[in-house]
Amino acid sequence: MSDLEKVNGHHAKDLLPSSFAAALTSPDEAAKLPFDVEHALAAVVRLHAEVPEDGYTAPFLGTEREGNGVIIDDNGLILTIGYLVVEAMAVSIGISDDGGDDRMIPGEVIAYDYDSGFGLIRALEPLGLPHLEIGNSADLSVGNGVLVAGHGGREGSIGARVVSKREFAGYWEYMLDEAIFTAPAHPNWGGTALIDQHGKLVGIGSLYVEDAIEEGAGRTGNMFVPIDLLKPIFDEMLREGRTAGSYRPWMGLFTAEVEGHVEVIALAQDGPAETAGLQAGDVIVKVLGLPITTMVNLYRTAWSAGKAGIDIPMTILRDTYAFELIVKSEDRYTRLKFQHRD
Repeated sequence: MSDLEKVNGHHAKDLLPSSFAAALTSPDEAAKLPFDVEHALAAVVRLHAEVPEDGYTAPFLGTEREGNGVIIDDNGLILTIGYLVVEAMAVSIGISDDGGDDRMIPGEVIAYDYDSGFGLIRALEPLGLPHLEIGNSADLSVGNGVLVAGHGGREGSIGARVVSKREFAGYWEYMLDEAIFTAPAHPNWGGTALIDQHGKLVGIGSLYVEDAIEEGAGRTGNMFVPIDLLKPIFDEMLREGRTAGSYRPWMGLFTAEVEGHVEVIALAQDGPAETAGLQAGDVIVKVLGLPITTMVNLYRTAWSAGKAGIDIPMTILRDTYAFELIVKSEDRYTRLKFQHRD
């Protein structure tokens, strides 16, 4: 029996009355679900973003980005994963007409929140499409069946299961107290809609991962940002374009956990850490005088120092030599290009 057939001691197939995967290919199976599958899938659109070549994120995220977005109200507001649209000077929304061909509608970036990872887009013309209601990601349990919906309707979507809910730390100074992991993996995961058994939006697709099950070597899947993170910051995102949490100190580090230590694997060009003298291969031993053993430990300790701009003292091990240095943190948003907000 595979890991997906048995989750936390239960037979996963017994946790749902019908298969989400089968619902995508069979109208009879779709009719067994307690929501309109076609209506839900129609709320997911294609996003195309164009970023200037001199954008700070252009070298590693590209100048042309493709992904998905989810319509969340009747006024053309679209939720997506922020890395698709950060620094975008032009955004196009692809929707399908009756003939099946994409029609591109202009949009604008309303907000980007690095803390959660969410981005908001507003269509500048009527979309004529339904929206997805916001659900409760806290209600999802390991083993639950879900739809992972991308643009293109049934052909762009897959049936999956929640295989893990746990803390996540990204090497680019990003962390979630609890992320949602699903399997199998969707091939076009960025900005996909995670739809629960009630037809509601419970997450936004962020990553392809090879450890969807924490201790399941080789178990590929996707990581989703839980929708519950949006609720307390939604109004602030609309009003300010970012959130208070996004003012956390940025160090300009890319790190990895290696044999119980946190090692620097790369540095943001001309970023705070590089300016302070850190190098790839350095081991971060202490921050603020406290031992560092994990990336989560590193982020929480550094962020506890205060807001962006605060000095962050570190103890560094380089080869066999230990020394002290101070990283003068920054507000990462000062490096980014944004359209003017009225």
